[in-house]
Amino acid sequence: MRVAQSSGLDLNLLVALEVLLEEQSVGGAARRLHLSEPAMSRTLGRIRKALGDPVLVRAGRQMVPTPRALAVRAEVSAVVERARALFAPDRDADLRTVRRTLTILGHDFIAAACGPALFARAAQEAPGVRVRFLAESHVDAPFLREGTADLEVGVLDTTAPEVHVEMLHEDRMAGVVRAGHPLLEGELTAERFATEADHLVVSRRGRLHGPIDAALAELGLRRRVVGSVGTFPVSLFVLRDTDLVGLISGWALPLAEALDLVTFEVPLPLPPLRLGMAWHPRHDADPAHAWLRRTLREVLGRWSADGAADQGLRQALSRFSNQWLA
Repeated sequence: MRVAQSSGLDLNLLVALEVLLEEQSVGGAARRLHLSEPAMSRTLGRIRKALGDPVLVRAGRQMVPTPRALAVRAEVSAVVERARALFAPDRDADLRTVRRTLTILGHDFIAAACGPALFARAAQEAPGVRVRFLAESHVDAPFLREGTADLEVGVLDTTAPEVHVEMLHEDRMAGVVRAGHPLLEGELTAERFATEADHLVVSRRGRLHGPIDAALAELGLRRRVVGSVGTFPVSLFVLRDTDLVGLISGWALPLAEALDLVTFEVPLPLPPLRLGMAWHPRHDADPAHAWLRRTLREVLGRWSADGAADQGLRQALSRFSNQWLA
């Protein structure tokens, strides 16, 4: 997109800055904008001079954005989106002509569950849209406000007050252990669950407690947590080779089965996990973002409608586990 110049300011620098912050690479940005690397380097130099900031700095073999660049990233994207709508509304209304990278922040199982259908829909309906999945971070940050991500999908426990949130699906937690685990023998009570085995927690923040501990405390019980890991897939590989007890959500059941793990109902009243998506209101009227929200809503909606999505995820995660086990 070429944008007019005003008062000596080349607004095309904003387009270049948006792409540079997405790619974090002069070469990658040059390919996106169909420029030579020397031309892209000169453009980066002009951006640095205009902002009075290095914007991208070398960190080993990669380039990373400066704090100033991260601070203006969201506003740059918003201005570019508004400029596109102002100068070429008819073109942007046609998703097949849109050239964008949309970033989804969420649990790794979200990518496993939605990725195949989402990439297929993009190829058919919006071939110029690239979808990038980012894993959840161990720290809470305003990723949507800063523009690091366009959409967050998962159990949304921390969001800024201005962020839009839409609930999509309710999930449940189940216990999981290796086949032949002693806890599977006989009737499983809350006391046996708490005292007859050590527990492994999944927490992206490294926490060693959760809702299960609150439920046990109400019964005067306490479990022994020996450690935590950051993601469910990692926990399942640990559980497969130990006597530890873990918890998984319904999304992870196919992978647990592929690893020959056994799931069971936890003998405690646990709150449901509410899966939703969140986005910053600056994306409300953006056609590409609206397409992303609509497509994810339809893909995730099939979980409550029928078992088709579950079967697709089951196959995808089986392939995933086979690759790791090979």
